[in-house]
Amino acid sequence: MKSAIVIRHVHFEDLGVFAPVLEGRGYHVAYLDIGVDQMVADLLDKADLLVVLGGPIGAYEDDLYPFLLEELAAIQRRLASRKPLLGICLGAQLIARAMGARVYPAPAKEIGWSAVTLTDAGCRGALAALEGIPVLHWHGDTFDLPVGAVRLASTGICANQAFSVGRQVLAFQFHPEAAGAGFERWLIGHACEIAVTPGVSVTELRQQSHAMAEAGAACGRRCLEMWLDRLAEAAAA
Repeated sequence: MKSAIVIRHVHFEDLGVFAPVLEGRGYHVAYLDIGVDQMVADLLDKADLLVVLGGPIGAYEDDLYPFLLEELAAIQRRLASRKPLLGICLGAQLIARAMGARVYPAPAKEIGWSAVTLTDAGCRGALAALEGIPVLHWHGDTFDLPVGAVRLASTGICANQAFSVGRQVLAFQFHPEAAGAGFERWLIGHACEIAVTPGVSVTELRQQSHAMAEAGAACGRRCLEMWLDRLAEAAAA
């Protein structure tokens, strides 16, 4: 059985709808919870797939959160090995930083459900499943496109919403894994941020989720399936 190790920073930001897709493709999924579990380099490096999830901290805040340096080292080893790597939100920002790109506060926070604009490369790849579909955004930072990466999606606030590096690396600034089931945990976990962010409210986010999450989740699952198909094709070549 293939192995997928998933670095998780806060418990409610988990694999969401990606979990059953990975399990259905024969992956044994194991979470590594930051602040609880040790990041054992040998285990991380041997995993068939490494996933780095989101969290409400900055990818540049290693002065406050020294574990970020361990994550960056693990990501850099992964990039060097050319083994599959998936990053979501903070995970995408850490991949960008590990590749030498700058991560910094965005012009404004993006919180809520809205579609991204796909680039030509995005339309030709796995993100084609997300075209025109509202996805969940929950971030205040952005990053420069790393050298060697291909931009896949943008919004008016953040030019770099997704990128790839070859077939083996896929990074999302947004949350294609998010689903309506369990979304209430996001509203609780991010209550303080919601309270101080202009134009954002618990009620509105809940209503958006009820209206948009089901379609977004279905397309998120398809996006991951398409990426895994491409990984399998590359491995068989």
